[in-house]
Amino acid sequence: MSSKTYQCLSCRLRDTVRQPAQQVRRQFHASTPRSARRRPAYPSVKQAALEAQQSHAANVSHLARQDGPLRPYTEREMAVLAMRYTPEQMKVIEAGEKAIKREHLVEQGRLRGDAFRPTYIDDFATIRPLVDKPVRLALDDAQADQASAGKKDSAEKTKKIRIPGVQYSNEEEDPHMTRLCQQTGMTKEQIRRIRVKNLVSHRVVNQTRMGKIQSLYFLTIAGNQDGMLGIGEGKAAEDEDGRRQAMMNAIRNMKPIPRYEERTIYGDVEAKVGASVVQLSARAPGFGNRCQHLIFELARAAGISDLAARTPRSRNKMNVVKAAFEAMTSQRLPEDVARARGRKMVDVRKVYYGGQVY
Repeated sequence: MSSKTYQCLSCRLRDTVRQPAQQVRRQFHASTPRSARRRPAYPSVKQAALEAQQSHAANVSHLARQDGPLRPYTEREMAVLAMRYTPEQMKVIEAGEKAIKREHLVEQGRLRGDAFRPTYIDDFATIRPLVDKPVRLALDDAQADQASAGKKDSAEKTKKIRIPGVQYSNEEEDPHMTRLCQQTGMTKEQIRRIRVKNLVSHRVVNQTRMGKIQSLYFLTIAGNQDGMLGIGEGKAAEDEDGRRQAMMNAIRNMKPIPRYEERTIYGDVEAKVGASVVQLSARAPGFGNRCQHLIFELARAAGISDLAARTPRSRNKMNVVKAAFEAMTSQRLPEDVARARGRKMVDVRKVYYGGQVY
């Protein structure tokens, strides 16, 4: 064995200093280098290769048509199948084999090549208890008839006139939903079909002599998309309580929104809440709702499809929503215009307040 010669600390430092330092290339940008961001080059396919592939597929299909039906089962294979299946099932298997053509297997019976194909080859007709969901056994005809008859009898017995919002002994309902049904006169199905959208949510703090009390504020809109719209506010310490409170207040405060031809508003309306001013204008069919997202959600919940809006002053979210709701509910109807002018309704029915006639 050869041992290294002893070197003092100064010699080691001198040797280290003599070695040339490696130059480190620094990047002036934090992004990925351009070479790494280039897209991979896709291989070019020549026309001759495509034609050869198409001709091969055509030859295979032609041979499949010439061969005719599938190869019949041998005697041994039929004996093995008979040990597993009943005679009725064997007849069905033979009929199915005769009905299937070889050309169909060549054209359709191939492995999938898409991105969502399974990564393994499996027989999906086989049920595995540990992997697949349990399969319900089919009842006999007599049992099925008895079950359906029993269901009809029980439905007729329990079919009674139910008052919306009243909780019965055999039902478990949310007390908040029950109270909402009683206040609005709507059923649970009608309330579920209402479009509810939360537009504003933030944290608020109330300063008291006991300290700061934090809570969550929510502003929600609700509409049936057919001329009814409402807004509601909710504030609670918990997120779920505040959302539910705002949603139910919005459903309680739903009011009818006048709609011209069930698609837009009547003329130009303007409303002001705080420092926010909202100007709404009717538009021709097919114009769409061209406004900011808050007013867009209000219009969609109310069933308005052609609307233009401007907010020239403050764009505070809460005030914008309240001003837009006030503008929609304070429209001047043609009936009021005709009554004020002493004219008939037919004279002002299709007159746009700006002078345009639809």
